[in-house]
Amino acid sequence: MAQAATMPTGRPLDAPVPTRRVIAFFAMVVGMFMAILDIQIVSASLAEIQAGLSASSEEIAWVQTSYLIAEVVMIPLSGFLGRVFSTRWVFAVSAAGFTLMSVACGLSTSIEEMILFRALQGFIGGGMIPSVFAASFSIFPPSKRSTVTPLIGLVATLAPTIGPTIGGYLTELMSWHWLFFINIIPGIIVALTTFSLIDFDKPNLKLLENFDWWGLLFMAMFLGGAEYVLEEGPLKDWFDEDMVTIFTVIAVGGGIAFFTRMFTAKQPIVDLSAFKNPNFAMGCLFSFVMGIGLYGLTYMYPLYLGRVRHYSSLMIGETMFLSGLCMFLTAPIAGRLSTKVDPRYMLAIGFVGFAIGTYIASGVTKDWDFYELLWPQIFRGVSLMICMIPVSNLALGMLPPEQLKNASGLYNLMRNLGGAVGLASINTIMNSRFDLHLARLHEQVDASSAAAQQWLNSLAQKFAGGVDPQAMALKQLTAMVRAEAYVMSFGDAFMALTILCAALVPVVLMVRKPQARAGGGGGH
Repeated sequence: MAQAATMPTGRPLDAPVPTRRVIAFFAMVVGMFMAILDIQIVSASLAEIQAGLSASSEEIAWVQTSYLIAEVVMIPLSGFLGRVFSTRWVFAVSAAGFTLMSVACGLSTSIEEMILFRALQGFIGGGMIPSVFAASFSIFPPSKRSTVTPLIGLVATLAPTIGPTIGGYLTELMSWHWLFFINIIPGIIVALTTFSLIDFDKPNLKLLENFDWWGLLFMAMFLGGAEYVLEEGPLKDWFDEDMVTIFTVIAVGGGIAFFTRMFTAKQPIVDLSAFKNPNFAMGCLFSFVMGIGLYGLTYMYPLYLGRVRHYSSLMIGETMFLSGLCMFLTAPIAGRLSTKVDPRYMLAIGFVGFAIGTYIASGVTKDWDFYELLWPQIFRGVSLMICMIPVSNLALGMLPPEQLKNASGLYNLMRNLGGAVGLASINTIMNSRFDLHLARLHEQVDASSAAAQQWLNSLAQKFAGGVDPQAMALKQLTAMVRAEAYVMSFGDAFMALTILCAALVPVVLMVRKPQARAGGGGGH
């Protein structure tokens, strides 16, 4: 009789997963959803928070930036912490700490308190995100992956997409404090459930004997500095601002020291050996680009709707909900396809669909509304889900169990860094193209232009009876020109995303097809 296939732990490949582990896993998914959701939940309500805390426009931006900087440092660190203390302790403590910091954010009475608690919330919550990806490959056999992976992909993409929607509703119906208080009950449930039920790995405290404190410091300098530069650079004309220059030096110096340390330390805080696996390296590249698309468009659509269409936070949330609905409906279909279709073809189709959506959006005008944004949002939501599942399987599905925790942190880090690079690039493109379009439009509406004079005379007639109709007409024409240049810069940014996604399609097809392997199992 042929011997039954087994996992690395000796269990049969199709052995049923214990109920306690299934419940624990779903609690972990809820925790990950909370941590990712809080990246964007404040984005549509920053004006209300600013007013409530009497903050300046520069200070309020740090409500978002402090969370992202702290989270991006914790994500790669979580792999090491998981090996030292076990998934049970890391996740339960992260969930409890995240909940406590959420309460502190909601009770903040000054912008300084808010920034501090948001940084702590992001750092502590960052430990929950990679753990879920690693746990899915440790708990479930390959036969269950077509169900589990779509769920994780849905949460990872849906949470930031519907963040503005949920934030808009909470702020409109109650107050901005509930952006944070909403985490209390689910956070307590997640912390208690994961602490009680997670049992699929054990701590290894001996790893603390050679803990790389210098590596941790260099990693914080590198990732924290880079995140600051990418967040603040486009808003402050890059190196014209002293703080951006200082943090660039910190990031570059920290990066050189960090990578030197990772290759020379006896026990590096982040193990980069997973990048020797070509599939993992390519999966991280695709995850990076997906981060650009995911966070880039979650930023651009609300920005357009708010500044050009003058939508309220609630109206922005309602409009953005369409992408989330498409993701939700596509997830089970993509899961089924992942068992029948070459993952490379799924990735290629996903990137083509994303490129089509952004190409349509590149024709944006100042009059676009929900219905004009309908197809771009549908293509975005469907394509992200089609991409997410094969990318996760490509990057993590072929790795040995002992590399999963660390590799999962690196994989998730690449998506977040992609988002940071994407936002910086989008802002830079829009700023530079705005100046270009503004200069060109000014050439067309100067004093020698008959059309411009006709417009001015027509506008002046509307202001007849005012103090200075001609000056008022000139002021309105100037505002119209600037608004048109601003919308044109949106179109250019959408086109840049189109080119990026289209360029990845041939790269996807050149990747070696992953070979089926007996994956993870509930090992210790």
